[in-house]
Amino acid sequence: MTLALYLAKRFLRAFFVVGASFWGILFLIDIVEEVRRFSDANLGLGQLSLLSLLNTPTTLYNILPLIVMLSAVALFIGLARSSELVVIRASGRSALRMLAAPVAVALLIGVAALFIANPLASGTANRYETLAEHYHARDGETVSIGREGVWMRQSAGLSSDGKTFAQAVIRATRANADATTLFNVTFLIFDPKRGPIRRIDAAKAQLEPGQWLLSDVKDWPLGSSTNPERDATRAPSLTLPSDLTVERIRDSFGKPSAVPIWQLPGFIAALEQAGFSARRHQVWFQMELALPVLLAGMVLIAASFTMDHIRFGGTGAKVLMALAAGLGLFFLRNIAQVLGDNGQIPVILAAWAPPVIGLMLPLALVLHREDG
Repeated sequence: MTLALYLAKRFLRAFFVVGASFWGILFLIDIVEEVRRFSDANLGLGQLSLLSLLNTPTTLYNILPLIVMLSAVALFIGLARSSELVVIRASGRSALRMLAAPVAVALLIGVAALFIANPLASGTANRYETLAEHYHARDGETVSIGREGVWMRQSAGLSSDGKTFAQAVIRATRANADATTLFNVTFLIFDPKRGPIRRIDAAKAQLEPGQWLLSDVKDWPLGSSTNPERDATRAPSLTLPSDLTVERIRDSFGKPSAVPIWQLPGFIAALEQAGFSARRHQVWFQMELALPVLLAGMVLIAASFTMDHIRFGGTGAKVLMALAAGLGLFFLRNIAQVLGDNGQIPVILAAWAPPVIGLMLPLALVLHREDG
């Protein structure tokens, strides 16, 4: 028990040192990127630093498996240099018993990442997007999904003053998979100075290049009529100009990582209820659940290459092999995610196959070296 606690503390110490080092490097890189990105906004160093502080946790969370693997490499290299590995093995400890403490810590780090780091990264990422929109560096969300249906917004052309742009808020009870066809849809057009000026209801709205094609339409003139219901008109079809595109709508859904882990099931249900494909979010949800297993696999990968005594030589080559194997598993996970998002492999296979592979192969190598 004492030895297990010692190894766990050594691993945690290495994890915090490596994590802090990566945080500092990522912060410096990101602040340079923020200076370039917001060069036209005349922001001060404090504002740029705040943006970097908000953006760094997401990047750090994404490379958490690599941080765990480097921490494990640092742990085992340190034990080998101090000959502690020899003493532990001479005391009768098998490699598997010695690895139990670091693997358990990796699993606990994965669980903590799910319940603490994941919501933190999501919250800081959303706050970053809000500030970026405030500084006019990027467009805000075009599409929002809620219990009431699908919400969109778009430009509605020049307003009455000829200088500012009117905005159209769009609400539909449901839509097709890419939100280019809306059903039971309402368009509410706002003038920046006069408020609501027009409401249009339609049974169906089809997005075409540069316009919406509406079917079974009722049009209320809110801004120019004292009795909009009396002056409302009906038409079998109507076209409205639109600056929306399929790509812009798809990008507006945002990354699944922007949704905290405990809100993902409800968000997935809302997407499916609105008629959208929630496959990307399902893959991400399962990948997050598999994160502790992936981190344990990273520890085993590091152990399988770096548990030899340093007098055997080739330490640099073994570290490079461990890094190559860890990066290979990391990229395999990303490739599986892409294949899962595109529907080429099942969701469970995309999310769980790389962590299981990363756990079983190095475990087999450790057992082979242990038992010959």
